[in-house]
Amino acid sequence: MFHPAARCRHLTWLLGVFAVAISLGAAASGAEEGSANLPLKRVVLFSSGVGYFQHDGPVTDNAKVELKFKVENINDLLKSMVVEDQGGQVSTVNYGSKDPITKTLKSFAIDLTTNPTLGDLLNQARGEQVELDAPNKITGTILGVEKRKKEVDKEKVVEIEILNLLTADGLRAVPLDAIGRIKLTNEKLDAELRKALALLASSHSTDKKTVTLSFQGNGSRQARVGYVQETPVWKTSYRLELADKKAPFLQGWAIVENTTEEDWSGVALTLVSGRPISFTMDLYQPLYVPRPQVELELYSSLRPQVYGQDLAKKEAEFGELKAQDRAAMLGRRMAKPAEAPAKGAMAGTAGGFGFRADGRQLGEVAMEAMPPLDLQISRGVQSVAQAQNVGELFQYAIGTPVSLPRQQSAMLPIVNEEVQGEKVSIYNQGVQPKHPLNGLRLKNSTKLHLMQGPITVFDDNTYAGDAKIEDLAPGSERLISYALDLDTEVSPESKGKPQQLLAVRLIKGTLIATHKSVRTHDYTVKNSGRKAKKVLIELPLEPDWKLVAPEKPEEKARDRYRFAVEAKPGEPAKLHVEEERTDSQSIALTNIDDATIGIYLRAKVVSEKVKIALAEVIKRKAELNQVTQRRAQLQQKVNEISEEQNRIRQNMPQIDRTSDLYKRYVKKFSDQEDEIEKLRTQIQQAQAEENGLRKSLDGYLMGLDLS
Repeated sequence: MFHPAARCRHLTWLLGVFAVAISLGAAASGAEEGSANLPLKRVVLFSSGVGYFQHDGPVTDNAKVELKFKVENINDLLKSMVVEDQGGQVSTVNYGSKDPITKTLKSFAIDLTTNPTLGDLLNQARGEQVELDAPNKITGTILGVEKRKKEVDKEKVVEIEILNLLTADGLRAVPLDAIGRIKLTNEKLDAELRKALALLASSHSTDKKTVTLSFQGNGSRQARVGYVQETPVWKTSYRLELADKKAPFLQGWAIVENTTEEDWSGVALTLVSGRPISFTMDLYQPLYVPRPQVELELYSSLRPQVYGQDLAKKEAEFGELKAQDRAAMLGRRMAKPAEAPAKGAMAGTAGGFGFRADGRQLGEVAMEAMPPLDLQISRGVQSVAQAQNVGELFQYAIGTPVSLPRQQSAMLPIVNEEVQGEKVSIYNQGVQPKHPLNGLRLKNSTKLHLMQGPITVFDDNTYAGDAKIEDLAPGSERLISYALDLDTEVSPESKGKPQQLLAVRLIKGTLIATHKSVRTHDYTVKNSGRKAKKVLIELPLEPDWKLVAPEKPEEKARDRYRFAVEAKPGEPAKLHVEEERTDSQSIALTNIDDATIGIYLRAKVVSEKVKIALAEVIKRKAELNQVTQRRAQLQQKVNEISEEQNRIRQNMPQIDRTSDLYKRYVKKFSDQEDEIEKLRTQIQQAQAEENGLRKSLDGYLMGLDLS
């Protein structure tokens, strides 16, 4: 949120990843840098879980400013920080690196990454000279550490470590458990070990990091730093006072938390309602690109040769490419780095972060539009917020400076005025089958966008219950409920009527029957209180069902109807709701039995043309059935004769061929064969007739288009 006049000053914007910088300005010129303080002046909290923080203050000559941040906020800082020196320039932004501790430890002469033992450490220092007390003072060069087995008693053997040294008197082996002190005589190696230990200790406290900004210039001038970091979502809660002879009075509070690392002292606070896209990206963690390992070329070894192509031929092929393909190829191979955006565009003069399209800061516009404070507002609470739309967002600019210590929370009044509302009772059988809920049709008659939140309701100066609202734009209405209305009872009754046939249509062998279903809902409302009430009865809205009575509901929400009933004390009030639904059923005419077709023939709503066609279908199906039955009877006779022939075949081998019985069996077998031949001829004729009738029926059905 920087002023557009900064375009004319020496301005440095630092966006994205800041590398751990080398000291440039003062070190190069030889001038000393003093310390400066940039206090927090502006905070903008978004309902998407991020906040914008802006520090403003004077700096003199070459100066350094230190800011402390939690480690988890460094990524947001690197992604969003903007820095401005009005009259000078920003040289560097330094911060502690987050190189993996193991990678850094491995860079030292003695590696501590694997939690080495004393023997491992001494092995890493092979060739170095040491002084040790064992118990006498010994000076020598480390040859290495070996492990030996030592017998403690007859049944136990332990392994001990032995330090081998080259001393002035020759080789010596000293058990490590006998050494009291070891000193590295190499001061550089000793310093390396101490640095590695210091780094290891510093990794235990990585919860906070210091970010140092270096400003270069002459004289006193203004500097500004802004950044975005994760913050708790600011919330709202409301109090609603109801009275019979007064308009409802709404009081709203914003709940904010200061989870930063410094106190807020007299900051300009703005609360923004909306959902800007925000994400995190790991820019703090150093990235290392894996590199391939290349072997040294051995010239004495012959390797497979790779030969390049004819460049002249390649040029000819390249010339035959299409113009757009050639341009695309050149664009990919010869692309230049993108130019840096113009300074004016980066400064936000075209409506960037924190600016309006005319370049003015959002906070400044809100402060200029704020009316004088009115100390006579009723109930002793005054709204301190000036609200306005900001594009797709909505903001509350807190008119008075806010002071809030770190790790503390505060409530700030943002709404404190009368609103429009109507008391109602809301009945939903799925919520409570007997009693409705006390409710209010609340209209946001303020000029403020009311964020979602809880509402504590007071009725006639008595706590009445709690409610909840969603985001409510100015001028919009919403129902709220806060208690059970025990003075009012509702008796529901639902009924369904038998289906009614509306129409029958025949299309290409399919009967399409249209039916109408009707259901009714009757409600009896009894008001046992002393005052007349308006009861809203909710009924689920199902898309397949059409509302018939009443003609229109009082309200129609996304998934339910609401019907209004005026319930006077002691007088039952009734509500009758009727709905209907139209369904179509498709049935193949070949699958419908004659009894079902007869039902449609007797129905009054079926047209005469359809009835004639249905009668013809019955007739043709009857003819087809007769032929089918006759063919089945003929086939049954053939089967019976075949069974008898099988019986004769089984008996004939046991009978004397010269006997009369055997001759009679032979004659009967011959007569049956003649009869089977005649029956098979009749079956074929019946089959042909059946196929003809079936084809005729199918053709007739497929040609139907009647309603």
